[in-house]
Amino acid sequence: MKFLYDFAIFLASLLLPIVAIFNKKITLFVDGRKETFSKIEALKNEKVIWFHAASLGEFEQARPIIEDLKKKAKKYKILVTFFSPSGYEIRKNYNLADVICYLPLDSKSNARKFVKTVNPELAVFIKYEFWPNLLNELKNKKVPTILVSGILREKQLFFKSYGSFMRKSLEAFHHFFVQDLNSEKLLNSINFKNVTVAGDTRFDRVLEILEQDNALDFINQFKDDKYTVVAGSTWQEDEELLVNYINNKASEDEKFIIAPHNIKNDAILELQKSINKKTVLFSEKEGENLKDYQVFIIDTIGILTKIYAAADIAYVGGGLKTGLHNILEPATFGIPVVIGNKYEKFKEAVDLVKIGGCLSIKNQQEFTSTFINLKKDINFRNLTGIINKKYIEDNLGATKLIMNYIKTKL
Repeated sequence: MKFLYDFAIFLASLLLPIVAIFNKKITLFVDGRKETFSKIEALKNEKVIWFHAASLGEFEQARPIIEDLKKKAKKYKILVTFFSPSGYEIRKNYNLADVICYLPLDSKSNARKFVKTVNPELAVFIKYEFWPNLLNELKNKKVPTILVSGILREKQLFFKSYGSFMRKSLEAFHHFFVQDLNSEKLLNSINFKNVTVAGDTRFDRVLEILEQDNALDFINQFKDDKYTVVAGSTWQEDEELLVNYINNKASEDEKFIIAPHNIKNDAILELQKSINKKTVLFSEKEGENLKDYQVFIIDTIGILTKIYAAADIAYVGGGLKTGLHNILEPATFGIPVVIGNKYEKFKEAVDLVKIGGCLSIKNQQEFTSTFINLKKDINFRNLTGIINKKYIEDNLGATKLIMNYIKTKL
C-alpha cells in the first residue's frame, strides 16, 4: 500500500500540470506550489510554528490558536500551509502569519526538503489532514506534532486491515485533540491513548465575532428594519430553491441578502436575471437607495460574517450537494439556521439538527414551508435562535486546552 501511495503521488505530479491547462482551479493548485520552497526559505534559522489546513474551514479552526500564540509567543514565526486553492486564495494575505503557502505534494523528497527547510518547533495539523511522508519526516526529526479539532471515522484507512502504513504515520503525533468521543474511541482501538476530547476551536473563534463591530452601513440601509434572510455561501442548487421562493412566495416586506460561493461575473449575472424582484449587486450599490431593493447580491468576499449580524434567519449553502459551509458563524448571533440534508460529516450540524437549532431541508417543498413557518412564527424563530446561541456557549474552551498543552512543548 505504501508503494501504491507513493506511485499515486508521483503520477499526480505528472498529470496535474496537464489537467491545469483545462482547469483554472488546478492551475492555481499547480502554479502556487511552484513558489512554496522559495517562500519558506525566509524561515531558515527562525523559530517556526507550522499550521497546516486543508482549506478555509480548517484555517478558521487554526485561527484562535494562531492569534493566541501571536500574543503570548511573539518570538516564533508562524507558517500556514494550505492544500486547496479555495483556502489559500482567500487567506493568502492573513496578517498574523509570517509565511503563507501551498503544501507541496507529499512525495518523500518534498517531505524531506520541506521539513529540513522549515525545521519547525511545533507542527499543527487541523481536523483530518494526514500526509504519511510528511508525518514520517516529522517523526524522524522528532518534531512535536499535534492534531487539532480532529475528526476520525471508521471508514478511514487507519481502521482497515490494509491500512498499516497509514496507522504507522499517526505515530508522528504527540497528541490528538479531537472533537468527539467517537474519534477518541477509534484512536484508542488502534492503541493511541494520547487523545483529549477538546471540542472544536471554531466555537472560540465565532464567539470573538460578537465582540467586534459588525455594523455595515449599507446593509443597515438595505435592511431598513425589515425581516431579512441572509443566504451565505450558496451554490447553484441552493440558489434554485431560494430564487423559487423569492419569486413565488416571498412577501413584499421580506428582504434577502445572497452571498454566493461563486462570484464570477457570469454566475452573478445569471443569478440576478433569475430573480423577478428588485435586485442590486454589491459592486453596483454606490449611489443607489438600497432600502428600495428587496434582494441584495454580495458579489465580493470577506464580509459575510458581518452580514449575518443583520439576519433574522440564515440559510447556509453547500448542504444539498457540494459540502456544507460554516453554520457556526450565523448560529453565534442567536438566529435560526437552515441547511440542506447532506450534513452528516459535520458534527456541529448533526448536533444542531438533533436539538432543533438547525433546520434541514431536502427539496423545494420543505424549503418553502420552513421559510414560511420561520417568517410567520416569531416565537418559533426566537426559540430556535436561542438553541443555537446556547450550543455555542456550551462548547467553548478548546483553544485554552490546546494552548496549555502547546506551552509544554515550546
